[in-house]
Amino acid sequence: MASILNLDKLDLSIVQQLMHDANVSYAEIGKKLFVSAGTVHVRIKKMQEAGIISGMNYRVDLKKLGYDVIAFIGIYLEKSSLYDVVAKDLKKIPEIVRMNYTTGNYSIFAEIVCKDIVQLRYVLHDELQKIKGIERTETFISLEESLNRSVKVAAS
Repeated sequence: MASILNLDKLDLSIVQQLMHDANVSYAEIGKKLFVSAGTVHVRIKKMQEAGIISGMNYRVDLKKLGYDVIAFIGIYLEKSSLYDVVAKDLKKIPEIVRMNYTTGNYSIFAEIVCKDIVQLRYVLHDELQKIKGIERTETFISLEESLNRSVKVAAS
């Protein structure tokens, strides 16, 4: 498997183009980077096989689909050694869209997307509280997302 250290400037430029627009064609990328579409295809295939990139995603405006509540949950564990077990159970909750094992006050920090406060209450009260190993949680409701972007990748 290739690592990030084996990527050259062209690979990173291709990744940057895909992060900006997952729908861009190989020909368009090639034109912008002054290489052939075939070269782009081979490079992307190599990075997919190495697990560096996977899938192609679109940004979706969840509010326009009726998901009006985004919340962040700080999760305190009874013991940090319970992380793997708790994380496995948390992954079963479809409203949790992102989860990180963290340092600081919380053991886990999760992002939850819900249609409304009633659904959020259900997730917090009926789903999270039944998971063994969670000591307590702290909930932060997002009022507005001010920034959502990908990191700019560059050769070091």
